[in-house]
Amino acid sequence: MPRQHPSSLHNRALDLLAEGRSVKDVAAELHLSRPTVYRWRQSLADLTGHQLVGRQALSVELSAARARIAELERELRAHRRLTELLNDVVPPKGGSRPSR
Repeated sequence: MPRQHPSSLHNRALDLLAEGRSVKDVAAELHLSRPTVYRWRQSLADLTGHQLVGRQALSVELSAARARIAELERELRAHRRLTELLNDVVPPKGGSRPSR
């Protein structure tokens, strides 16, 4: 059974790799096997669909996604408020006489 490592160790290894450190150096510094560090690096690349260019790349994508979500939520609130205002001013059609 593979040995379980704490997520903080996993994150530290990915941070060091993102700084440009070699797998060999990271493995030696954190007392890990090289295959473990390679596997972690590859699993991150598989999850993100990108080769590891640093956790900064992930945080940039995440920040951009959060900004877009916030923008869309503001638009949605504005549209909902406008709908409420229009419903108060203009009653829905149906009170007029039916067409022939």
